[in-house]
Formats: sequence, C-alpha cells, structure tokens
Amino acid sequence: MTVHNIYIFDKQGSLLFYQEWNRLKNSGMTREEEAKLMYGMLFSLKSFVNKISPLDTKEGFLYYKTSKYTLHYLETPSGLKFVLNTDNHSQGVRDLLHQIYKEIFVEYVVKNPLCSLNEPIQSELFKTKLDAYIKQSSVYLTKSM
Repeated sequence: MTVHNIYIFDKQGSLLFYQEWNRLKNSGMTREEEAKLMYGMLFSLKSFVNKISPLDTKEGFLYYKTSKYTLHYLETPSGLKFVLNTDNHSQGVRDLLHQIYKEIFVEYVVKNPLCSLNEPIQSELFKTKLDAYIKQSSVYLTKSM
C-alpha cells in the first residue's frame, strides 16, 4: 500500500495545501494548473453522482478507482475538500481522511491563531504533523519496500 499525494481545497476551490510522498509520475503541469484540473474534475464528478444516484445519499461521491490508483474524497460540513491519492490496495482511507481532518487540520490550522482559513497553509507544524501521521498510518508504504 502507498500514499501518493494529498490536496486540501477550500469551499471556493482554492488549493490550501498540497504534499506528495510516493508519487512516481509528474503531470507535466504547474501545481496551480493541476489543482484547478483536480478541483474541476471533483466538481463534475460530485455533480454527476448526485444527479444520477437512485437514492438521496448523504455522503455522495467518496472515491473513484482507476487501474493505477484510487482517489479518496472527503468533504467537511464547512466545505473543505480533502483528496488523498493512494494505490488500489489501500484500505481504511476514509477513516484516515477523517482523522487527518480532526486530529491534524483542526488542531494545527483551525485552532492556530496565526493561520487564516482562506489562505494556503504555511504552518510548518501542520506540515510536520501531517507528514508524520501519514507515514505512521497503515496506508503508507514506499514502493521500494
């Protein structure tokens, strides 16, 4: 199992944070272009899922899977969007995203008076805690192992 990268978007679709771990292929775009493409795809998928769903689902779009990776999605009640890309064998990623939100984002961004919720996350403490949290999770494993 391996974690490739994480995106955190605000309610309006601005990229607040990006970090990668075991990403083997570069998209060939700038980070800003890639983030806009990612957010646009999420917006479209979420809309598509909500429109064609036979049931009125509370959660809606949660993930999609390709032959190479799985994209996991969590949207908070306040509209924050957490996107974690992993390999296809990773399990328990939904819980991991919830924990990242509760234990890392809320603790080191929301409760930090030096962080603005509408601006990119610059907190080194947040970055360090997130990196450690991902690396200690059962989902994280490097390709070389």
